[in-house]
Amino acid sequence: MTAGMPFYVSPEQLMKDRADFARKGIARGRSVVVLQYDGGIAFVAENPSRALHKVSEIYDRIAFAAVGKYNEFENLRVAGVRYADLRGYSYDRSDVTARGLANAYAQTLGTVFTQESKPYEVEIVVAEVGATPEGDQVYRLTYDGSVADEHGFVAMGGGAEQIEAGLKEAWRPGLHLGEALALAVGLLGTDPAGGESRTLAPEQLEVAVLDRHRPRRRFRRVQGDLLARLLSSDDPTADVPAGDDDGGGSAGNATTNPQTQRPEQDGGGTA
Repeated sequence: MTAGMPFYVSPEQLMKDRADFARKGIARGRSVVVLQYDGGIAFVAENPSRALHKVSEIYDRIAFAAVGKYNEFENLRVAGVRYADLRGYSYDRSDVTARGLANAYAQTLGTVFTQESKPYEVEIVVAEVGATPEGDQVYRLTYDGSVADEHGFVAMGGGAEQIEAGLKEAWRPGLHLGEALALAVGLLGTDPAGGESRTLAPEQLEVAVLDRHRPRRRFRRVQGDLLARLLSSDDPTADVPAGDDDGGGSAGNATTNPQTQRPEQDGGGTA
């Protein structure tokens, strides 16, 4: 008699279950830290993969960082590049803003959360570097489409609460890049459970910056010997050089150009 009766779940319980599901998926991902420094905005992620990026360029002054399920946030990244290219081509390059991109992402994430059978297990940051630190914009978007306008720093992924607590104590305006990276890497190596901290090598990190002093394309990856020098307490290097001699940001470099980024494999795992 009861086999044909529909199974009822209240809207409140359904939304709660979806939110819990998404939060658990995001918490399994390695953390990402986004923080302002005197020359722009830095992105630091624990990511040993050289092919599957958690930080990417979207447009001239705009970058994207994410944690969670790789194939889901990669779809969002590609959609963001298409949105930016179309708007910049149809109107003007200056009309492509982080605020507009964040609003577009919020609509997509909100629709998926309420209408699809499974929400996106992702959390993302969209950042735009301005001519001055006061002009920087950092937006954090969660799985349900909520948007937060962040100032100074933001952390996502597993252990984000502990990392943000450390950033509140140690971050200050005007840090140079070396200090900002050392702070972020030190906090990424802490154990959320209170165990012994890890020392993360440059090979375990994905680091990029939006450098306000570069012409037009502000995004640049920081890797290899330059990253090691920035993280070394024995080296006076405090910022990235003006040129691209380390291979971190030329327009033809496939690791920085959003039009040429092609992952070597598709994955559904959590990053």
